[in-house]
Amino acid sequence: MAAPLVCTRFSDNYELKEELGKGAFSVVRKCIQKHTGLEFAAKIINTKKLSARDFQKLEREARICRKLQHPNIVRLHDSIQEELFHYLVFDLVTGGELFEDIVAREFYSEADASHCIQQILESVNHCHTNGVVHRDLKPENLLLASKVKGAAVKLADFGLAIEVQGEQQAWFGFAGTPGYLSPEVLKKEPYGKPVDIWACGVILYILLVGYPPFWDEDQHRLYAQIKAGAYDYPSPEWDTVTPDAKNLINQMLTVNPAKRVTASDALKHPWICYREKVASAVHRQETVDCLKKFNARRKLKGAILTTMLATRNFSSRSIVTNKKGDGSQVKESTESNTTLEDDDVREDKKGTVDRSSTVIAKDAEDVRIVCPNKTFSQHSTNSCGSARKQEIVKITEQLIESINNADFEGYTKICDPHMTAFEPEALGNLLEGMEFHKFYFDHVLGKNRGINTTVLNPTVHLLGDDAACIAYIILVQYIDKQGVPRSHQYEETRVWHRRDNKWQNVHSHRSASVASTNSAFSPSAINK
Repeated sequence: MAAPLVCTRFSDNYELKEELGKGAFSVVRKCIQKHTGLEFAAKIINTKKLSARDFQKLEREARICRKLQHPNIVRLHDSIQEELFHYLVFDLVTGGELFEDIVAREFYSEADASHCIQQILESVNHCHTNGVVHRDLKPENLLLASKVKGAAVKLADFGLAIEVQGEQQAWFGFAGTPGYLSPEVLKKEPYGKPVDIWACGVILYILLVGYPPFWDEDQHRLYAQIKAGAYDYPSPEWDTVTPDAKNLINQMLTVNPAKRVTASDALKHPWICYREKVASAVHRQETVDCLKKFNARRKLKGAILTTMLATRNFSSRSIVTNKKGDGSQVKESTESNTTLEDDDVREDKKGTVDRSSTVIAKDAEDVRIVCPNKTFSQHSTNSCGSARKQEIVKITEQLIESINNADFEGYTKICDPHMTAFEPEALGNLLEGMEFHKFYFDHVLGKNRGINTTVLNPTVHLLGDDAACIAYIILVQYIDKQGVPRSHQYEETRVWHRRDNKWQNVHSHRSASVASTNSAFSPSAINK
């Protein structure tokens, strides 16, 4: 009897269905396994666009995922290499992010947080037992298997994961996400499995109160906090958290990695093992409220930060900021938000290490290119998407013109109906929709004629084919009620998305007025 024919092509085994996500190098589509009828998610990578180094990393990720089989880890079921494409077939995870699910729940308690971190620790313990360090544990990589109540938490995105031997400690490069980085990584010391436990400690802290233990808009101050282990339990939100929960956090956020609790031992902690007796079962509404704001900010922070950084070319898949000496380099992994990686440390001709910082904007489904760019002008000849950059500058000018003309109809044609915005007048709250904007069009803009605006230093970053960010300074000139010329300036960032070949503004972020000569005049009169 002849041996059965081995299927070597993706189409022999799977039938592709609708698109779930898209990026610069890949597309994620639902697929059906032909002989079982089961549904999966197929990540289809265009290998023709990958460098040899990127291809090696892809193979490393597939190799790691193949050996991890656990109910709390998104499982890789198949990896098929064809001439132009590489297919990675994963679990079809439909429940969305854990943190998004929590804020939608009617009831959420400390005991629920205990159950969440237990599942996360189970996945991390499985990784560590198999010699794998994830290196990028954060909310974006914690998913739910389905939308069914009580669905399992699934750890995803092993794009930055590394393989280690036993309890090996070595310098594997600067990798992770700023708020979740461990002290040893920031100090550029040898590290290993404990980096994942530190990130678990950060996640547990957020699960209990809705905000992170380390936070500062200035990244250097943030890193200083982390290296010193400088966190606390402020009143009143922590007054209702049990001592056992704080004790577990303390063991996870121990600066010395040798003294940090292991995943195996953390799972034996009373707050997890005996949660029914130890963990509080009282609903934590304040935590849910804080977590809603935390979720909104983290979803947008990556794109906003990207537009604010001066850049230069690094590689076809990244852009490099000016060197800051922290050894960091932002690099895409498959499912994360704003991720750092510098595991390709190389020596120049003088033998010194190049630790340039790189920044990449992250999409939930794939890697997106951010094109290298200096201060942009209409006459730029930058070879990386210069035509699309000019489109973004032009559409931004149209939006500002509609504001200057108090043309709300024209404004709404350019903006997404569910546009989000951070505005000083909104007192730090994330706004959604047009109502807040409409107020200024109706009551302020029409009464402020004689206004002139100048856009300074526009900087455009392309996020794949259908998304872009632009950052710029608005210089405002106007005549006050006494007839005296006034001026001020403020910084603004806008995120654009193209649907059906039409650009729409989906998010804006505006600073408070800078160097204003008349504080009574609100920038909203221009921006709204």
